[in-house]
Amino acid sequence: MPSTDTAPLSSSAPPPGRTAVVTGASSGIGAATARRLAAEGYHVVLTARRKDRIDALATELTAAGHRATAHPLDVTDRAAVESFAAALERCTVLVNNAGGALGADPVATGDPADWRRMYETNVLGTLHVTQCLLPALEASGDGTVVVVSSTAGHGTYEGGGGYVAAKHAEHVLAETLRLEIVGRPVRVVEVAPGMVKTEEFATTRFRGDAEKAARVYAGVAEPLTADDVADTIAWAVTRPSHVNIDLLVVRPRAQASNTKVHRAR
Repeated sequence: MPSTDTAPLSSSAPPPGRTAVVTGASSGIGAATARRLAAEGYHVVLTARRKDRIDALATELTAAGHRATAHPLDVTDRAAVESFAAALERCTVLVNNAGGALGADPVATGDPADWRRMYETNVLGTLHVTQCLLPALEASGDGTVVVVSSTAGHGTYEGGGGYVAAKHAEHVLAETLRLEIVGRPVRVVEVAPGMVKTEEFATTRFRGDAEKAARVYAGVAEPLTADDVADTIAWAVTRPSHVNIDLLVVRPRAQASNTKVHRAR
């Protein structure tokens, strides 16, 4: 089981009542971020569709002395998100992590159903949760919205049209929101990871084809891990309140761009 004793990045623990909501917390970057923010002293609210996964994570964090609550949630279900927000006592940090990629087909033959699902999860899911929790974030007097996008949202590549389009929309959502709420006590942070090797992302993209998923990382000595991205998110969130990290692109050293990756022969 992953360690939960990571040393905090901030100089002092958050004040009592600091609550961080993490979407897509059942695995990968979401689960790692929940562990990292719990180590920072936040009460983490874990949301995802897989109840068993977030229940287990909440149990793990609680056993380690952290504060954690699990709440099953499908971010594409607006009514469910509204109910979740109405029941939430407070929110100071929102990490919009739920999302993912489906397929790697060219535009000419891509499945519109895959494009729709990616847009609904990555973009509309982020929109639903952000809209519903923004009042609580503002009421906290010191809120932070984190959008976990991707380098895909900042550069195209062949076979990535649907995912690139969704992540670009997510980037635009974050950028526009920051303009629209300037002067209010809420920061908007975008973290755009490059090549991250997690237990599910590539396998899900290739519909369970482990061989295709493995080829994504073939020859790359050290792709990013979920913990690397979680540390990046935690660093951005724990900056002084007046400091906004607008956009942080994080890649492994072996990746110069979405299409330029060093692979050992």
